[in-house]
Amino acid sequence: MNVLIVEDEILILRSLKRFFERLGHTVSTALSGQEAIQLIHGNDFDRILCDLMLQDTTGFDVIEESKTKYTQGQIKKKFVIMTAYSSQQVLENAQKYGCRVISKPFEDIVQTINSICIEQDEA
Repeated sequence: MNVLIVEDEILILRSLKRFFERLGHTVSTALSGQEAIQLIHGNDFDRILCDLMLQDTTGFDVIEESKTKYTQGQIKKKFVIMTAYSSQQVLENAQKYGCRVISKPFEDIVQTINSICIEQDEA
C-alpha cells in the first residue's frame, strides 16, 4: 500500500512512518498542507493520513484541494483525518467527505494502523 502521512509534529510523523514501513507499506511524508497537496497531485496514494490542524492549513482544506484529482468516492476511501480535537463539528465535516476520523493520542498504535489499512468501503 502506498501511504501519505501529513503531520506537522515531527515525532508523530516519524513514528507513524516507521510503523507503516515495518508493515511493508511504501510511505511518503509531508510536514505541511501545501507540501501534501503537491505530493497528492504528483502521486497516487492508497491512503492519505492527514492531521486536521496543520501549521499552514487544515486537513479539510487538503481534501478540498484533492477534489481536483479524486472523486468523492476516492476521497472517502483514501482519506483518514487525525485530530486531538474531535468536536461534533469536526465529525460532521468528516462525514461530509465520508472520511474516517481517528483521535490523537492513539491508544493502541498497532490497532490504529491496522484500522487505517482496512479498505474504507468496508467501514
